[in-house]
Amino acid sequence: MKPSYILDACAMIAYFNDETGAEVVSGRIDNMHEGSAMLLMHKINLLEIYYCFYKERGKDLADAMFNEVKECGIHIIDDISDMVFAEAGRLISEYRISLGDSLLLAQAYASGASVLTCDHHEFDPVNAKEQIVFEWIR
Repeated sequence: MKPSYILDACAMIAYFNDETGAEVVSGRIDNMHEGSAMLLMHKINLLEIYYCFYKERGKDLADAMFNEVKECGIHIIDDISDMVFAEAGRLISEYRISLGDSLLLAQAYASGASVLTCDHHEFDPVNAKEQIVFEWIR
């Protein structure tokens, strides 16, 4: 079975801004195109990127980024199963993380995907206690 990765907003922002760690995300996208990995992203996390781009760069660039993500082959998850719903609620309650982060982690748990992120501040406490695999881009 090929490995699956779920993309955090910060990883995709690093990719689009060509920041440190962008090469890791680019490599996973290449793996996906080669058929050796699967990339997932929850639409709520994509919304986090969209509003950052919209605020900092305007609607046209936010729309262009959104279309690029949709067209590149990343599987966008736009529903919330009952299991993900309950797990996200538990994670918010236990770790006081954002809704987007809780959905990312709950979806990772449900799908067995590794979380591709650079957000140590939010996820180090979770990494120490949960059965979720993290791949840090920096």
